[in-house]
Amino acid sequence: MSDSMTSTIDLRQIAPPARHALIFSRFEALLPGQALELINDHDPQPLNAQFQLRSPGLFSWSYLEQGPQVWRVAIGKSAKAASVSSGSCCSGGACCG
Repeated sequence: MSDSMTSTIDLRQIAPPARHALIFSRFEALLPGQALELINDHDPQPLNAQFQLRSPGLFSWSYLEQGPQVWRVAIGKSAKAASVSSGSCCSGGACCG
């Protein structure tokens, strides 16, 4: 993963039902080697599980800050992601909520 953050999303400012769709949409727009930084008020571990199911081996997950008040995570797009079609049913978080 590149050290270059391309986008930061402060999830504390976004309604919970809209969060995952936004995150997956932004992740799809990343180029391989780029990363998305998330800021949250709790550990986004359920999101990590969704990424594991949806994009195994195509992302990295790095904690930048681990609470107790603020959690920051960098989700990087791997080079392997460039060779995978984005035509899954979850493209943009449509079925992953």
